[in-house]
Amino acid sequence: MHLLKKIFLTLALCSAFVALLIPRSTYAAHGVSLDGSLKYSAGFDHFDYVDSEAKKGGLLTLHALGSFDKMNPFTLKGTEAFGLYGYEKSLIFEPLAVASLDEPFAAYGLIAKDIELAADKKSVLFTLNEKARFSDGTPITVEDVKFSLDTLKSDLAHPFYQMYYQDISEAKIEDKKQGKIRFLFSRPNRELHMIAAQIPVLSKKFYTEHGFGTENKAGPMLPPIGSGPYIVKGVNPGKSITYERNPQYWATDHPTRRGMFNYNSISVKYFKDQIVSLEALKAGEFDFMPVNIAKQWERDLVGRPYDQGKLVKKTFAHKNNQGMQGFVFNTRKELFKNRQVRQALGLAFDFEWTNNALFFNQYTRSNSYFSNSELAATGLPSEAELKLLNPLKEKYPEALPPEVFTTPLTPPTTTPPNSLRSNLRQAQKLLTEQGWKVKDGVLTSADGKQHFEFEILLSSASFERVMAPYVKNLRKLGVKASYRTIDPALYTDRLKNFDFDMTVYVFSQSQSPGNEQRDKWTSAAASRNGSANLAGIQSPVVDSLVDALIYAETREELTAACKALDRVLWYGYYVVPNWYLAYHRLTFSSRFKQPKQLPLYYNPYDLLYTWWFEKD
Repeated sequence: MHLLKKIFLTLALCSAFVALLIPRSTYAAHGVSLDGSLKYSAGFDHFDYVDSEAKKGGLLTLHALGSFDKMNPFTLKGTEAFGLYGYEKSLIFEPLAVASLDEPFAAYGLIAKDIELAADKKSVLFTLNEKARFSDGTPITVEDVKFSLDTLKSDLAHPFYQMYYQDISEAKIEDKKQGKIRFLFSRPNRELHMIAAQIPVLSKKFYTEHGFGTENKAGPMLPPIGSGPYIVKGVNPGKSITYERNPQYWATDHPTRRGMFNYNSISVKYFKDQIVSLEALKAGEFDFMPVNIAKQWERDLVGRPYDQGKLVKKTFAHKNNQGMQGFVFNTRKELFKNRQVRQALGLAFDFEWTNNALFFNQYTRSNSYFSNSELAATGLPSEAELKLLNPLKEKYPEALPPEVFTTPLTPPTTTPPNSLRSNLRQAQKLLTEQGWKVKDGVLTSADGKQHFEFEILLSSASFERVMAPYVKNLRKLGVKASYRTIDPALYTDRLKNFDFDMTVYVFSQSQSPGNEQRDKWTSAAASRNGSANLAGIQSPVVDSLVDALIYAETREELTAACKALDRVLWYGYYVVPNWYLAYHRLTFSSRFKQPKQLPLYYNPYDLLYTWWFEKD
């Protein structure tokens, strides 16, 4: 017995010593942010942009385009059903902490009731909410949290997660009984504790029993178990999915959930075409629709449902970083490897004509990869930017475009005294300098063996009217470009495998860019199927600036890194810049009731889930 006591004492002392090696912050907090400030104090009742008295009830019917063929949103293969995870907000899976929509970079504990960042910023300790439950009634444990990180970082999950969570080295369970788990970081990163807090928590029991990804034993349509406000009630593969509010939802009265997810049921119907779906909305087949087509917004939201007040159209202002939408060159293709060639093709796009003739002058031209944001590069590089750029210029002189230092970010324009004719002349000169010459009306390589011919891949027929004049302008340069609209599911699969020449894509951005930039721009992401680096960018300068952005310690350093990266991407001519809106265009049923205050940083579905129906 004396020997056992000595062993236990030795183990206890060793554990205490190991614990002392991990620097601790002075307190555990109910929320976290990048700068340490929080709008909502401990014990807050609800977010300001919700109504805590919102009524529960009713059936919300939504629409989606295309189809779906799986119920696991965390794998690469296939297309998941609307509402499982992502842009339209997850109805099933929940994170350790919930982002606030009226703060640029803050999150408040949900599954985690306390969050403690170590003083050296190399780890974060989560204490789980003892009330947290999965929809099957089982408690959420630290084993589930560890399983979630390990699984998402594995080869079973979409490659994005491996890249996004790259600097989270491991999860260590510190106290099962008290629900404490620590995430260890490979190096300090100002936002890594927030990234860790946003990890969706998966049920270890469910995925161990049924398998994850391609190992799923019950097939891809098995409804998942999560901890969110809804459960999957019914599935018609590829055509519809119905969610039902979980009557035993554990967080109904939680401050981050109060006044939200107010519908008893949510049904999602799938349509093949945006134009057809608008007519379905008018016929009363669903209740809410973000409008992404300027012509529809200007001319088509009319008729009896609007005259009778059954449908409403309204704009909602926001302060979102608008990122970059553009026609993306796949630089993996030999045709698009040359920077000056890409620049020339960009000169053939007449935004001013397009905005006036097709968009009713609703849009603003994208002039940055961080459009509508303080992070967008303006003027010439500042001293802070030059501190990042000058060493890279010395180290990689051939990889850094000279315009980065000499020319502000300026998209081509046809506004007088400029014109499309002068832009095309400049484009022709650039193409000639790179060895391309027009022969028999067709742009041909110097050796005469290759014609300049490519296809623009589209997922919506509505974009064809944009591409038709662009292709016509390219034809004036001798370029044989064509465009083709394919099924959305096939389109998604081809993008995942980089099987395209050019396409239209939105590189979205947050108010505080960070780890996700690896997936968009880095050399490692260029060869990883499913990444957002559709352009195939492989540049040591870009890689270095992405690292500078991720590991910035202050907002000032982050801003400088974003602006420097912005300049390098812009003058890489990886996209033909498109346009953006500083507001959301929504049309919806007049049955909706809304909170008095709007959030600041949100997408349409973030907003929708704060609304409710006055009557069932």
